[in-house]
Amino acid sequence: QVQLVESGGGLVQPGGSLRLSCAASGSIFITYAMGWYRQAPGKQRELVAVIRSGVSTNYADSVEGRFTISRDNAKNTVYLQMDSLKPEDTAVYYCNADIRVYSLRRAEYWGQGTQVTVSS
Repeated sequence: QVQLVESGGGLVQPGGSLRLSCAASGSIFITYAMGWYRQAPGKQRELVAVIRSGVSTNYADSVEGRFTISRDNAKNTVYLQMDSLKPEDTAVYYCNADIRVYSLRRAEYWGQGTQVTVSS
């Protein structure tokens, strides 16, 4: 019923920037919080940033001041602007959204993931 499609990953040099996008589509009634998680090889998935329907945000300490999360409610899309990228930011980035569909069922949905590699 709901799909999250991510785009914008790729290879970038240290100090560079990337912008990730995630568009939610389907029988969406309300989109609550949207966020980005990442998982590096051999590590657990971790929260990177979250933005709530009231636009309040939270960031992992490791990305505070370098990453910016935003959303376009009309498009059900969340963005992650990543600046001053470091090699330790290399991971698969996953979009996450808390959505209530028209049947009134509420659930968390995940995107398929997009690879971000920071390397010279």
